[in-house]
Amino acid sequence: MTEQASAKEARDLLLQQYQGILCTNSVEMPGYPFGSVVPYVIDYTGQPVILISTIAQHTKNINADNKVSLIVTETGADDIQTVGRVTYIGDATRLPDGDEYPMQRYYEYFPHTRDYHKTHDFHFYTVELNRVRYIGGFGDIHWLDRKAFLRPNPFSFDEEQAMIRHMNNDHVDAIRHYCELYDITLKETDTPVMAGIDSEGFHLRIGRRIHRISFSKPVTTNTEVRQALVELAKRERAA
Repeated sequence: MTEQASAKEARDLLLQQYQGILCTNSVEMPGYPFGSVVPYVIDYTGQPVILISTIAQHTKNINADNKVSLIVTETGADDIQTVGRVTYIGDATRLPDGDEYPMQRYYEYFPHTRDYHKTHDFHFYTVELNRVRYIGGFGDIHWLDRKAFLRPNPFSFDEEQAMIRHMNNDHVDAIRHYCELYDITLKETDTPVMAGIDSEGFHLRIGRRIHRISFSKPVTTNTEVRQALVELAKRERAA
């Protein structure tokens, strides 16, 4: 497998999931790694953003040593060693409180966390990529650098917001059809919403669950997004 193909698979996995194990260097137990569960979203640079509390142990660890790794695996497998997993290695950096793009994008995915950073002393951090270790299964093992792995989002926050608002306001039936196409379970009371769009696909939010749907090929313009979404809306569900 080429480096480009491996990077695509690793990136897909990071985008398919929305929570992972954050590993930090322990302050309480020097020399030992400390693991904790964190939700994340991918920002416009293609890197994860997390929202963590000042009083949390992992935050204290980061403040002492910001070298971290985020581990993400495929879910639902009988044998976890046979499925894909990504170890994303980098430096955790607190974002300025006025950095609106990652903050607002995070809230589209996790609206229940809105204003955590104000009421519970939470702050946003990004993890600046150093290298990625990707394992696609037995023997399928790769080290990937920044250039190979990262794919920035071509859409500004305003462009992305306009597209998802249009879909959520005017095309709920199409979004429901996407769920049917990809066997995403909906209850009668569920209202699926589009949470984000990037060059390789989009995310739907149903309650607090996040689902990823990939485009058949990368898109870089609003017109190409529209064409890709229309194509999906016209697709018949496989028998």
